[in-house]
This record gives sequence, structure tokens and C-alpha cells, in this order.
Amino acid sequence: MSYLPLYEREGASAEVQAEFDYWNERSGRVTNMKRTLLHDLPTYRAYMEWYPLYDGLVQAVGKRALNIFCYAISTSNHCLLCSTFFQQIFIDAGEDPADKGAFQLTKTEQLLLDLGSAIATDPNRVPESVYVSLKETFSDEQIVQLIGFAAQMVATNYFNMVTRVPLDETLESYATPEFLAQVAAEGR
Repeated sequence: MSYLPLYEREGASAEVQAEFDYWNERSGRVTNMKRTLLHDLPTYRAYMEWYPLYDGLVQAVGKRALNIFCYAISTSNHCLLCSTFFQQIFIDAGEDPADKGAFQLTKTEQLLLDLGSAIATDPNRVPESVYVSLKETFSDEQIVQLIGFAAQMVATNYFNMVTRVPLDETLESYATPEFLAQVAAEGR
């Protein structure tokens, strides 16, 4: 059960209504997470910085690799909402991360999966081998971007879990019993 009500456009300030309009135009709807965040505009704006970070990293690592990174963080954090969101992306692209035989990863994608899982599981125990691979693969600037983005993804997971943001209707069919068990398990 959701801890906070979903914010409604009706009766909201002009500034909040503009955010509803922006997301309705951009993606056809306002997600439950955004509708929860809109209770406080400064908090909402802080979390919306996820998008420029994401867009910048897509240029550096590619969209699929970055989505794998997000998926690894979210499943390792056991965030049902974010895990299901990224599960939807892969399934809609004809892939299933649960099918390890068919879900093939490049070296960079495997590195991002390992990094994301380690950060979300225990950031004090990221394996030295991951650090070595990061330095071999990315510039210092890109490593800062990846780790900063990972922290933003963890914050997003925590916000959704602590406030108990409900799954959006568009995600419900992607949260199969098998997937729910996978999210509950320790990481990937």
C-alpha cells in the first residue's frame, strides 16, 4: 500500500500543472513516482536530474548498457518499481534478463552489471577487479559520471521503496511471479 497519495493535477499550482503537462506531452503520462515527488517541487527537481545524467551516459556507454546498469542496481536494491520499469524496457525490446542463456552481455555491459550490483549490495565492498576494469574501460570523468549516476539510481530506488510508490498500471503485467521472486532474491 502506498504511503503517500499520488498528487493530482487538478488544484495544483501552475508550476506543478506545467510539470504534469510536460510529462503528458513527452511520454503520454505522469508516472506514479513523479506524482508522488510532485508533493514537493525542490525534491521533484532534484530527482529529475536523473534524466540529464542518463542522457549523458547514453552517449558514453550506450542505451542498452546503461539500462543494464540501472536494472542491476534496482534488482540488487530490490526496488520493485524500478526493476519492473527496466524489465519492461528489455521485454519490449524482445529480451528477457532472466533468461541468462539468451541475454548475452558485452564486456562493458557485464562490467556495468557487476558495478551496479556491487554498489547496490554493499558500496564498501566493490571488488578490486571491478575498479581495475573501470580504469581500463572508462576515463576518470566517465567513472565519476557512472558512480554519480549510480548514487542517483540508488536514491530513486530508496525513494520508491520508502514511500511505497505503487507500480504504474503500465508495469503491472511485467511483474510476473517469477520476476517478483527474482527482485526479492539477492541481486542477479
